[in-house]
Amino acid sequence: MGRAAGTPLGGARTDAQCRFVALLRGVNVGGRTLPMQQLRDLVASLGHTDVVTYIQSGNVLFGSGRDDRDAIAHEIRAAIDATVGHDVTVVLRTPAELERVIATNPFADRGDTSPLHVTFLAEPRSAETLERLDAAARVGDEFHVTDLEIYVWCPTGYGRTVLTNEFFERRLLVAATTRNWRTVTTLAEMARG
Repeated sequence: MGRAAGTPLGGARTDAQCRFVALLRGVNVGGRTLPMQQLRDLVASLGHTDVVTYIQSGNVLFGSGRDDRDAIAHEIRAAIDATVGHDVTVVLRTPAELERVIATNPFADRGDTSPLHVTFLAEPRSAETLERLDAAARVGDEFHVTDLEIYVWCPTGYGRTVLTNEFFERRLLVAATTRNWRTVTTLAEMARG
């Protein structure tokens, strides 16, 4: 398991604080470098506390005295763009929302979780766009859509499926970012404190 870096989540947290997990898309791939220490400093500079990152793919856990998630996501996105010149998708989830993702996993009975990924949508998808997903999976690949997540089961590997992050963004017209199941469960565990 990768090691989290930063201030422990149990730090100086107060009960009035909201907890968030920010899932960034498009960092530390394709030449879009953002060191995790710089990301932690950036999120802390926006007034958030107990900032911790997990692995290099842009997962940030933090506390905030605010609960306006859209504004917080926008501020993080704008700060990254202003600091390092990368326009990235920022999707926020609460610890309870990550727990819900785990509890409602439609593939939980399959045992091996290595083929499982979750695509996190930045906003709810519209009912009309769901029609654009029909018959998209290859034989063996499956997906299950909820309001804010898509569970993607690809037994031959995520690198071989057509059910990529870009696929869902194009068809649902919603920004998104994808994590493997191990990362999802680790972030949920870290968010529990």
